[in-house]
Amino acid sequence: MVRYKQLCMICRKNKVLMQSYKQKPICLDCQMKQWDKIENEKYRRLFNIPKKFYEESYFLRSVRDYYDRAEKISKKQEQAFKKTVDELKNKK
Repeated sequence: MVRYKQLCMICRKNKVLMQSYKQKPICLDCQMKQWDKIENEKYRRLFNIPKKFYEESYFLRSVRDYYDRAEKISKKQEQAFKKTVDELKNKK
């Protein structure tokens, strides 16, 4: 997989590590500003992880973005999200 950096298409200041040609070049700060406040307590606990994990994993950001659009995620997405967070915690 080819990885390269591209300027954020919103702020034009930060560089984003592109991991796929389908990925939108939006930096984490701009992306987090667009996220809505979570009303559901279950999902609030699920998405309450350190910012560093969102920086390291495009998958975690994409699941969080999907939640903002649909206001729910599937059981498989939830399991994969938890698994990825556990892997990042154990990576240290």
